[in-house]
Amino acid sequence: MRIMISADMEGATGVTWTDDVVPGSPQWDRFRRLFTGDVNAVLAGLFDAGAGDVLVNEAHSSQRNLLLEDLDPRARLLTGRHKPLSMMQGADSGVDGVVFLGYHAGAGFDGVLSHTYLENQITGVWLDDVPASEGRLNAAMAAEYGVPVLLVSGDDETCEDARDYAPDAELVQVKECVSRYAAICLPPARTAELLTTAAADAMAQAGRLERRVGPHRIEVEFDASHLAQATAVIPTVEQIGVRRVGFDAVTMTEAMKAFKVVTAIAAGAVQGIYG
Repeated sequence: MRIMISADMEGATGVTWTDDVVPGSPQWDRFRRLFTGDVNAVLAGLFDAGAGDVLVNEAHSSQRNLLLEDLDPRARLLTGRHKPLSMMQGADSGVDGVVFLGYHAGAGFDGVLSHTYLENQITGVWLDDVPASEGRLNAAMAAEYGVPVLLVSGDDETCEDARDYAPDAELVQVKECVSRYAAICLPPARTAELLTTAAADAMAQAGRLERRVGPHRIEVEFDASHLAQATAVIPTVEQIGVRRVGFDAVTMTEAMKAFKVVTAIAAGAVQGIYG
């Protein structure tokens, strides 16, 4: 069995605020180690339960956060930005399952560091008229390649979200959201045990599924009107409200490529503290 881990950082053990996940701060350097520890805990469970190959795809921000020198030597690490499938790079390589590690709730919802791609300019994303976190978007991408979501880890809001988009997945709650920047956290010794056990159990769900390929629609709402105006210049993207744009695509892969362009243009249109 070949498995992929899509590893984000906001939902990792102990993470609660900006400095924990933004490269360069002492806090980030500390939490890189906890993040790597979460990945290793999942790897232990996957390999113990029969995985033959595991690709870890770094999916957070610069995508250069995990410590390769501390990673389980049985794994392979995909690190760095500008991957065609972004957080889901590797889903098209014939893997038998994917783990969403360190995920978080979507923009507009309660959750530790909740957001969808952009940290604070996006107030909501909808996939086929359903509010969509990064987890829901990535699960739809996985389904397009016939890859089951085996496990999702993060805070309690993340797990609640995953119950809907990945009902068969194992769920691991590493912290309980108190606010966007506060949580009741379990120590890494406890989360490691939970992650390893859940990963081993999740391997029972591994195996290729029938691919679900079809058209999708994504709508994005911003916190300011000029971001909708800026992104509406992209071919196929239409401004459908003062702060909202939408677009259709023939596949989820194409939809996510267009979504990446939308977020890149929006990020470039932000002007200092006024956004």
